[in-house]
Amino acid sequence: MTTLLRGAAAQSHRAVRRRRVVATVGAVSAGLLVLSACDKPTAMATITVGSSSVSSEATCGGEGKTLKASNLTACLKDKDIKEISVDPEETVRFGVDPEIADNGWTILMNGRPLTDSSTKTYRTIPGSVFFNTQYGAQGNSTLVSVQEGENGATGLWSFRLKKDDGS
Repeated sequence: MTTLLRGAAAQSHRAVRRRRVVATVGAVSAGLLVLSACDKPTAMATITVGSSSVSSEATCGGEGKTLKASNLTACLKDKDIKEISVDPEETVRFGVDPEIADNGWTILMNGRPLTDSSTKTYRTIPGSVFFNTQYGAQGNSTLVSVQEGENGATGLWSFRLKKDDGS
């Protein structure tokens, strides 16, 4: 035998159910609002030396809009960038997400192009290049950047390479 709620009991039961529905809808709406407020992460660039690697989101740009020259210059002076030790006898491997490769990318050394633009997702360069004065290196540390875009830079990913002489 089933008992049905009647009178005030039925109305209070409906009110509780209504409050639960409103609370659930509110929680879902708040969750969607929080997710929509999050920025989409930019594509990643990675440098690998031996078994060590560092990855980074864009230091500047990375959203498809052409950056002004003044913005690029400021980005190249950024001090808060990831570092990796490089033995000059090792090979330095650069990898980029396909989004970057599709737009073309160039490796910069101390703000100057080191390579021609490429649409591949992977490139290698001998470690000795990054500490050779012939290529513009100065001292035991070199700023290396991945610049996205063939006709104007749309993103910049920067890394600091520190010379590791094995001692």
